[in-house]
Amino acid sequence: MLSEKVKEEIRGLFKKYRTKRSACMAAMQAVQREVGHLTEEDMREVAEMLGINPVRVHEVGAFYTMYNVQRPVGRYHIQVCTNLSCSLLGAEHIVNVIERRLGIKVGQTTPDNKFTLSTVQCLGSCGTAPMMQINDDYHEDLTEERVVEILDGLE
Repeated sequence: MLSEKVKEEIRGLFKKYRTKRSACMAAMQAVQREVGHLTEEDMREVAEMLGINPVRVHEVGAFYTMYNVQRPVGRYHIQVCTNLSCSLLGAEHIVNVIERRLGIKVGQTTPDNKFTLSTVQCLGSCGTAPMMQINDDYHEDLTEERVVEILDGLE
């Protein structure tokens, strides 16, 4: 069940968009900021507030990798881009470095719930590949040394 605080934030979004349904992505982000992920119930409530079919909200959640649908993630959600530019410039090696450093595989969360590792398609930073996003922060032009430095700075 959405908190009153999130509901109020979503209602505030209606002023920024021509139609309520246009606030779908921003509304989902508001829920995720508070809860950490989106459940089926959350998406149904968002759909109800927006006056749209719940399937539409679920489609958005399934399409965009920024949404954690149905699964909680660690305090630090590490998303490594594995699209063409990043792959050609070493994304697989970056993933391997992270897996070794944290002791988890892609799709897993560390036992202390601190880190979750995911691979994603295109974070829109092809000119600075390889790159990863940790929560809302981009880390670009990655090297093995830089990745270790970043991870150690989060612990």
